[in-house]
Amino acid sequence: MTKPRLVLKLGGELLEQPADLERIAGGIAALAQRTSLVVVHGGGREIDAALATAGIPKQQVDGLRVTDARTLDVVVAVLAGAINTRLVAAVRKAGARPVGLTGADASVATLKRSAPVASVAGPKVDLGLVGSPINNGSPQLLMDLLRRGYVPVVACIGATRDGQLLNVNADTLAAHLASTLGARRLVIAGGTSGVLDEAGRTIARLDSRGAARMIKAGTANKGMVAKLEACREALRKGVGDVLIANGREVPLETLMAAKGPLSGCTQVVP
Repeated sequence: MTKPRLVLKLGGELLEQPADLERIAGGIAALAQRTSLVVVHGGGREIDAALATAGIPKQQVDGLRVTDARTLDVVVAVLAGAINTRLVAAVRKAGARPVGLTGADASVATLKRSAPVASVAGPKVDLGLVGSPINNGSPQLLMDLLRRGYVPVVACIGATRDGQLLNVNADTLAAHLASTLGARRLVIAGGTSGVLDEAGRTIARLDSRGAARMIKAGTANKGMVAKLEACREALRKGVGDVLIANGREVPLETLMAAKGPLSGCTQVVP
């Protein structure tokens, strides 16, 4: 089977403005000419806006969204509908062959309901209709698409074996697919210049133990906790390294080719 060299997770903040979307789509198209590539995307801010419009309160714990039935309907509509379709159209315009998917398609990401999580603050919290990938999910559809030269673009939604749709954190899903597919590198691109220290400076290189210490000490902010947990899981399951980068400042092609730390980027290693 053709193994992708790269799994790319895009934060939704990179896909909101036309200029950002065009630049990201061009980067994906350029990457697709050089390597097999799977894209996973989130869309937190657009989900927040849609929830506000619908009058549904937003609930999060350490960067993870608490999801009830009404929230899940909004999540599915925004991710699988608006954002995924918009990104696929932009990548197609840029010259690649994208295919829009969710984790529910052909068991790309089979999920189980997530157990209550211990928050950094201490108490355990039930996340509701939120899932965690299980190890026997099948990547066969992704591999078939890659073999035929397509670019899978996966929205962070999945389903249980009995068909219950669940929200899944985009960083968690990207880490799972990177390890399941045997990717050499996972790139998490968003609006932050990597992992920041207490003085607000980018940490150029961080190992898995260092990431665990940051989480335990509470020095990682809420959104970064989920990213660092995803990094540690991907590295534990064989991904070579993870780059957490500012997708507005660092070209995607540079992130694929980098041999070590870059400006505006943290390299997370085993």
